[in-house]
Amino acid sequence: MSAFLNETVTHVHRWTDSQFSFRTTRDPGFRFENGQFTMIGLPINGKPLLRAYSIVSTKYDEYLEFLSIIVPTGALTSTLSKIGVGDSILVGRKPTGTLLLDNLKPGKNLYLLSTGTGLAPFLSVVRDFETYERFEKVILVHGCRTVAELAYHDYLTGELLQDEVVGGMVKNQLIYYPTVTREEFRTKGRITDLMTSGKIYQDIGLPPLNAETDRVMMCGSPDMLRDCRTILEEAGLKEGSQHEEGEYVLEKAFVG
Repeated sequence: MSAFLNETVTHVHRWTDSQFSFRTTRDPGFRFENGQFTMIGLPINGKPLLRAYSIVSTKYDEYLEFLSIIVPTGALTSTLSKIGVGDSILVGRKPTGTLLLDNLKPGKNLYLLSTGTGLAPFLSVVRDFETYERFEKVILVHGCRTVAELAYHDYLTGELLQDEVVGGMVKNQLIYYPTVTREEFRTKGRITDLMTSGKIYQDIGLPPLNAETDRVMMCGSPDMLRDCRTILEEAGLKEGSQHEEGEYVLEKAFVG
C-alpha cells in the first residue's frame, strides 16, 4: 500500500498574494487527532515533493483543509500555489505532532500562540468541544505582519460563534487575540513583547502566566518559538511530549 493518499482539491481561497488555503476530499480511512500535521505534496519531475502541513479541518470533518504560504523560490509552494479545483494532492497516511491536549497537564487556561500559518493546527483545536471541557478559557493568539494576513479572522469572529456543536462554548470561553506588527490595528506588536510587557494579560483580563493554572501550545516561526519558550521557562512552565505531560508543547515541524 502506498504511503500516500491521492486527494482531490475541492476549494481554494487566496488570503493574500503570499498566503492561501485549500480543501480536499478525505479518504474515509484517514484518521488524525486535532492539532496534528501530515505530509502533503505534489509529484514533481516524477518524484513526490513533500512538506509538513498542519491540518486546519477537524477530525470530525468529511474534508481536509490546509493553510499555506507561498515562497516564490520554494520548490513545493511555488507549484502548490497554482493548484485549482479538480487537481490532485498527495496526503501522507500517517499524521503526527505534539500539539495534542493529552500532552498537557490539566489546567485552567489554554493559550494557543501562533504566527503566520502557524495558526493552522489551532483552528482545529478551537473547534473541538473537548478543548472547552478541559479548560475554562481558551486564548487564541495570532501574530502577523499585516491585517490581511490574519487568515480566518472573520470566521473566528463570526461564523464560528454560530457553530452548532461548539458555538455556545466559543462565545463563553474563547478569547481571540489577533495582533499585527507593520500596520495600525486594534492590537499591535509582537507576541513576545505583548507578553513581557503584560499588555496581553491586561487586554484579556487574565493574570500573567502561572505554571499552576496555565497551559500553552505554540506553532510559528523559529524565532517566535525560541523567544516564547524562554518566557514560558522563566515562568516555570515545563515542556510536555507524547511521553510525559507538561505545561506547554510546541510544534517544530512547521513550514512558513
